[in-house]
Amino acid sequence: MRALPGKTGRVADERFIVRFGRTDRIQHLVLFVCFLGLAATGLPLRFTEAGWAPWLARLFGGFALAGTVHRVLAIGLLVVFAVHLVRLVRRLAGGDWSILWGPNSMVPQPKDLQDLIGHVRWFLRKGPRPVFDRFTYWEKFDYWAVFWGMVIIGGSGLMLWFPQAFAYVLPGWMFNVALLIHGEEALLAIAFIVTIHFFNSHMRPSKFPMDLVMFTGVVEAGEYRRERPLEVARLEASGQLEQRLAPPPDPRFVHRARIVGAVAMVVGLTLFLMIVVAVLGVRLL
Repeated sequence: MRALPGKTGRVADERFIVRFGRTDRIQHLVLFVCFLGLAATGLPLRFTEAGWAPWLARLFGGFALAGTVHRVLAIGLLVVFAVHLVRLVRRLAGGDWSILWGPNSMVPQPKDLQDLIGHVRWFLRKGPRPVFDRFTYWEKFDYWAVFWGMVIIGGSGLMLWFPQAFAYVLPGWMFNVALLIHGEEALLAIAFIVTIHFFNSHMRPSKFPMDLVMFTGVVEAGEYRRERPLEVARLEASGQLEQRLAPPPDPRFVHRARIVGAVAMVVGLTLFLMIVVAVLGVRLL
C-alpha cells in the first residue's frame, strides 16, 4: 500500500478512517451557522450603545429585523438540539448503553481526569503524553459546555420570546433573571467558542490552521493512529477497522470546506473583538 507524507512529517497511511457520520456533520454545520448568526444578531441588541452596533444591525435590516432573524436562527438551533436528543433516546431505547459509559461515551470518566493530569505533566515535561481513545477530555468539555449553553440560553430565550405564556406559571421577577442570564451566558458562549473551542479544534500545533474532520468526516489513518491509538487498537482487535476505512475526500470539497471554516473563524474572532471593544467602552466608529 502506497504511503503519503502526513502533517507531522511522518509517513501517513493514504487510507482514511471515518470519525463522524453524515448526520453528525450536518448537525454541526447547522449548529455553527446558527450560532454565529445568533451572535451577530444578538450583539447589537445587547450593546446598543456601542459604536459598531448600528452598523452591524444594518447588515440585517435594522434592529427590529435583526431581532426577527435572531428568533428564526434560534428555531434552527433548537431543532438541531431536539434532533440530537431524539437520536440519543432512540439509541438508548434500542439497547445501546455505550453512550452513557465507556470509550464511545461523552460522559466524563475517571480516565478523563487522569488524561488531564497527564497532559499537564506532559506540557511541563514531567511525564509522557497521555494515550487517548475516541473522545478526549477537552472534546467532552466542549460538548457539555454547548449542551449546558443550549439549556440555559435556549430556556431563557424562550421565556423572553413568549413572556405571556410563561407568566402563567412563573413570577415576574424571573423574567428579569432570564434577561440577565440570556445575555451573560451568550457572551460567555461566544468567548468560549472563539477562544477554547477554536484553539482545541483548530489552532493547536497538530491541527493548525484548521481541522476539517467535521466537514469531511474522515482522518488520515496514520494520523488517527497517532492521535487515538486506543480506539484504533480496539477496532483492530474487534475486526471492525476495515469497516471504518474510507477513500480520501474530494479535493474540491476540501477546498470549499477550508473556505467555509476560515470564514467562520474570521466571523467568530471579529464578533469576539466587538465584545471586547464594547465592554471596554472603546468606540471605533
